[in-house]
Amino acid sequence: MLTLLLFGCDMQKVSIFDQVLESIEVLSTEEQEMLIGLIHKRLSEKRRDEIAKNIVQAEEDYKAGNVFRGTAEEVIAELNL
Repeated sequence: MLTLLLFGCDMQKVSIFDQVLESIEVLSTEEQEMLIGLIHKRLSEKRRDEIAKNIVQAEEDYKAGNVFRGTAEEVIAELNL
């Protein structure tokens, strides 16, 4: 049995995580590699969605005039106010 120490996670989540790992261990190497590919693809899609949401928010902020434009020195000066 593989046991992991996951800081900041409750014991139920750790138990589920251990169960998942044990299930993965019984898969063939090829199946594990396929699973890795699927997880990587899903994570990439999730990150792409997050980036798209950030772009929409940035465009809304820009249209609303909530964006400061200037040189690095001007931005630093504005932050120091």
